[in-house]
Amino acid sequence: MNSASAPFHESRSSLMSRGTAVVFVVDDDISVRESLESLIRFAGWQPQTFASAQEFLSHPRVFVPSCLVLDVTLPDLNGLELQKRIATHRKDMPIIFITGHGDVPMTVRAMKAGAVEFLTKPYADEVLLRAIQQAIGFSHAALRREAGMRSLLDSYASLSRRERQVMALVVSGRLNKQVGVELDISEITVKAHRGKVMRKMKADSLPDLVNMAARLQLASTSKADS
Repeated sequence: MNSASAPFHESRSSLMSRGTAVVFVVDDDISVRESLESLIRFAGWQPQTFASAQEFLSHPRVFVPSCLVLDVTLPDLNGLELQKRIATHRKDMPIIFITGHGDVPMTVRAMKAGAVEFLTKPYADEVLLRAIQQAIGFSHAALRREAGMRSLLDSYASLSRRERQVMALVVSGRLNKQVGVELDISEITVKAHRGKVMRKMKADSLPDLVNMAARLQLASTSKADS
């Protein structure tokens, strides 16, 4: 790596505040691992290094912002195969590829599969640090979305069966009277259930509840003719 390139625009002291973020490194070259470990630690992130894809896969998932600096050529699974293996269950961990002999098809394949960067050795420290900074930002946003979704699912799980029925009809556009007719309950009872749904789902408004239903991908009934 060469650190004599264009200056890194964010000072390293400001990066130190991100010490909870983890940067995983998978590379079979011990000198590369040691070099990256020192660089990442100095930048303020927590490095975790592995010599093979299988070694990395045996490591438990972390629930803090993270990214993976991944060599393409590995002794067991190669980097592209590892990317494919973890694509579905580690979406909160962006991948930065590094290689000593990349080519255009390889780069295109990696980027299409979601890699945030594909660097060919030798590369400048600042280039890698910028890529890590961007990847950690993506990871933080993904974890925030995931936490929001878990909270939403917990709220929905707290609804009774009747409250779920009322919610589905309300977000589909039914009026309270129409909901009552479909469920064979009084309009007053509908209003009571609707109020409980709003409180349990922590919805501030009907549009808010509709957005929640969309995120939950609730099957909505077709809107009744007015």
